[in-house]
Amino acid sequence: MIAPQTSPAPHIPVLLDEVLVALDVQPGSLIVDATFGAGGYTRGLLAGGATVHAFDRDPDAISAGEKWAGEFAPRLTLHPRRFSELTAGLAEAGVTQVQGIVFDIGVSSMQLDQAARGFAFSTDGPLDMRMSQEGMSAADFLNEADEAAIADVLFQYGDERQSRRIARAVVAARPLTTTGQFAHVVRKALGYRPGAPRDPATRSFQAVRIHVNGELDELMAGLAAAEQILAPGGRLAVVSFHSLEDRIVKQFLREGAGAVPSGSRHLPMRAPTSAPVFEKPSAAIRPDPAEEARNPRARSATLRWAVRTGAPARGHNGSIAA
Repeated sequence: MIAPQTSPAPHIPVLLDEVLVALDVQPGSLIVDATFGAGGYTRGLLAGGATVHAFDRDPDAISAGEKWAGEFAPRLTLHPRRFSELTAGLAEAGVTQVQGIVFDIGVSSMQLDQAARGFAFSTDGPLDMRMSQEGMSAADFLNEADEAAIADVLFQYGDERQSRRIARAVVAARPLTTTGQFAHVVRKALGYRPGAPRDPATRSFQAVRIHVNGELDELMAGLAAAEQILAPGGRLAVVSFHSLEDRIVKQFLREGAGAVPSGSRHLPMRAPTSAPVFEKPSAAIRPDPAEEARNPRARSATLRWAVRTGAPARGHNGSIAA
């Protein structure tokens, strides 16, 4: 049972029960929630008796969490850091090994639901999309990058077959400053008809968000960090929401368990390790129909997990693709 909340949670954690089972949470376990968000997984971990170190690069998430974190002191520590910085953040707290780590990859419901953050086109807002609220925004990229670079991002991260057409339309429509403008450009370029089952702007928004936040590089670095700090017998659980993420996680765990990597555009082929660093990698776990009915955003979620062995980490130096 999840611990009582002082205020309603702004989102529903996906596959929560399955994640808690995968992590085998025990009283006194030291667990990392690498993507704190609105704290859904963290609350479940705390309710199971774990001590939690929670990471998030979004200052809004950390600020919201600080309002209730005191309820669980000293069992909850918040880290305003990217999850690629797990080892450094934990070292500062005097932690060198943990019994479990969970990642919930991608944009959070909190971010999607705030028009001012610019992640969604359901309501018009600034064309931002920055999780950390720092650095290059979506508007900066779309207004300053050349046509070829925009097309590459849309194709690589959004599987958008009409990426060149959309990129030409974006360049012709500059400057773009709002999510509504960007969505309109994409829809017009693709001949969108209202009432179609899927808005064609979805793929382009996903692609630009992934690029602006460096999400796939961040995922690879975070997985490498998790491998380094998990104790023997510790468990890694990763919830992803689209095929690019899931492919990275699947290959990382398969290779870590001793399978020969086939290579991909995101994870180049490398020689297998001398000893498996993970065992018992799970098959893909997806929400059941009841959860999908309660939470439509769960429909694309996939959970994979595995158990850390006692073999030395593979020496990724912060990046799996190194």
